[in-house]
Amino acid sequence: MSAPVEQRRILATAIPGPRSLELQARRRVAVSAGVGTALPVYVERAGGGILVDVDGNQLIDFGSGIAVTTVGNAAPRVVEAVRRQVEDFTHTCFMITPYEEYVAVCEKLADHTPGRHEKRSALFNSGAEAVENAVKIARSATGRSTVVVFDHAYHGRTNLTMALTAKNLPYKQGFGPFAGDIHRVPMAYPYRWPTGPERCAEEAFAAFVDSVHTQVGEGNVAAVLIEPIQGEGGFIVPPPAYLTAVADWCRENGIVFIADEIQTGFCRTGDWFACDAEGVVPDLVTTAKGMAGGLPLAAVTGRADLMDAVHPGGLGGTYGGNPVACAAALAAIETMEVEDLAGRARSVEGIIRPRLEALSATHPGVIGEIRGRGAMLAIELVTDIDSKAPDGPLAAAVQAACAQQGLVTLTCGTWGNVLRFLPPLSMPDDLLDEGLDLFDGAFGEALSGRGQ
Repeated sequence: MSAPVEQRRILATAIPGPRSLELQARRRVAVSAGVGTALPVYVERAGGGILVDVDGNQLIDFGSGIAVTTVGNAAPRVVEAVRRQVEDFTHTCFMITPYEEYVAVCEKLADHTPGRHEKRSALFNSGAEAVENAVKIARSATGRSTVVVFDHAYHGRTNLTMALTAKNLPYKQGFGPFAGDIHRVPMAYPYRWPTGPERCAEEAFAAFVDSVHTQVGEGNVAAVLIEPIQGEGGFIVPPPAYLTAVADWCRENGIVFIADEIQTGFCRTGDWFACDAEGVVPDLVTTAKGMAGGLPLAAVTGRADLMDAVHPGGLGGTYGGNPVACAAALAAIETMEVEDLAGRARSVEGIIRPRLEALSATHPGVIGEIRGRGAMLAIELVTDIDSKAPDGPLAAAVQAACAQQGLVTLTCGTWGNVLRFLPPLSMPDDLLDEGLDLFDGAFGEALSGRGQ
């Protein structure tokens, strides 16, 4: 086993360095231009909160591979579990000859997902697969077809999940026609609610109910699918009581309430799952990203009667619940349990949020809102506070300035004007503080570059 990565930022070359530039040239010849890259720095090692590139630079990671390496890259328990499993066997296909690791992951999901009811799970490879299969389960169990989704939602890149996703570019442009029987309603977005955040929960819920009633009919709805905190859409946190109201309405109307916890799950928001903050118990939960320490694994977990409503053979896939990914997940979940990573996420928020509030005070008029929970935080950038006009160019400039200083950041939001913070929960405080210092400097540099 290689030595742990030193938790220290090092800039050995410009970003990207010469070796990364060589690899980028090779990439242009060999890889589809349709596969995007946020930062063309090629990584050869990673650990904790540091990415080591092929030029010897050590970058601070505020993205976790989009909320995947929650336990840290190359987390010791995960590495050891994967090594042992690879030595035993790498694949049989659970649908052909099963194995204990798959069952054990499903048991852990039953333990940790919201609610104490009897549950079942099915394992897949990606978040999009999990969402697609959750819809299949809901339709099979209810005998209905329509799925209700929300503005600003992101649920994946397959044909059905593109239909469920709100944003056109880059996710949907030119890829239609899409799957049908999808009905979109306004999201409870407090910062941009027309009558103000105080009235958002009540009015958004009323608009949701009215839209479904008049345009679809409750008896035709199989499922309502929602991210408890929207991810790619801009880390939008619905107002208190909104999720509870939607879940209760679904229950009253025999509709399956699906929580897409793919980005929010596994300790990221300061709870095991974002629904826990309000005590919301979904009928089905989709998970992926942070579950397996960087290996591809996803799941649908939910009420036993719903999960068992599908005919035998109706769920599955060749690689779904691969034994190596399952071993990694068991080790990652053990790490979360033993190290109380939900508590660690709350501590991370206690470090990041005050720094963002201070940054907003230093640069008034450009940060419209600071939002999120735990180690899933974001700032929405605007051209001015009154109009709330989105400032995507500023977000891009800040991201580019961060990269030059060895800090990896991510943008998101319907208008690309949101900067999000998703550090690994294994990142030490001093490295987190250094990353925030770099972010402060990059923010000021981006603003001065446009004459502010």
